[in-house]
Amino acid sequence: MDARQARRLHEDRLMALANVTGVGTGQDEDSGEDVIVVFVTRKVPRDRLRPEDVIPDELEGVPVRVLAMGEPEEPAEP
Repeated sequence: MDARQARRLHEDRLMALANVTGVGTGQDEDSGEDVIVVFVTRKVPRDRLRPEDVIPDELEGVPVRVLAMGEPEEPAEP
């Protein structure tokens, strides 16, 4: 299964996790392999998360990377 298929399969569950603001695909900066990217407001150590809110290291054999993006901003009004 490729990264896009794995993302589609797990996106709804990932979006329901604490601090998750988005899910996409990309390439690992070091290895160049395809990965699932999970965007979060802030990174939290695993031991401070509830077990059900831990983002897995891989899904369907595809590596998962977590990127902290901060709080989403409201669009400016015209």
